[in-house]
Amino acid sequence: MSTNVLPILHTVSVKALRPTQMTVGMREVALKRKDLQKMTTGRTGTFLGGHSLPAVIGPKGRYHIVDHHHLALALRQESIEQVLVTVICDLSALDKDAFLTVLDNRAWMHPFDASGKRRPYGEIPKTLDKLSDDPFRSLAGEVRRLGGYAKDTTPFAEFLWADFFRRRMDARDLKDDFDKAAGEALQLARRGAAGYLPGWSGPDQ
Repeated sequence: MSTNVLPILHTVSVKALRPTQMTVGMREVALKRKDLQKMTTGRTGTFLGGHSLPAVIGPKGRYHIVDHHHLALALRQESIEQVLVTVICDLSALDKDAFLTVLDNRAWMHPFDASGKRRPYGEIPKTLDKLSDDPFRSLAGEVRRLGGYAKDTTPFAEFLWADFFRRRMDARDLKDDFDKAAGEALQLARRGAAGYLPGWSGPDQ
């Protein structure tokens, strides 16, 4: 006999959400803001009703989102006050150190800065508005939209792609001509050197 288990949904203040990573691609955030701005009030409500954010409850009952940081930051910048959260695990009984260790070991955390360097847990921002920009994360998102690789369930897959591009491209090129840089990155994504990355679609024929 099978049993359908419904997800546990909570309505949470967007400002109260805690990130589990240090950076986002601000260009990605801007694209999500544009999508939100195009929606009518009713459509926005429908959209938010179908797009909950996965989160872990940590010490003091705080909600730590483990995915969709770009959408969450876009919601905050658009002054949307509340969002639905899907609780994937309640770790509120743990102390802070144990909680952070569990997040890290279960790939629910990405403590890497805008240079791709691992940082201490304490440097992860406590609020969404303190997230830093990683332009290579924006590049990774654009390459996926262009068909350079497939969407994958591997945690923080886009950051792995961002680091791949970071080692092969100059950040100044992204600033000078993002579209041109995306075209170059698309070609890099199709090379065999990227074969270890999640969602790799194979080399050019």
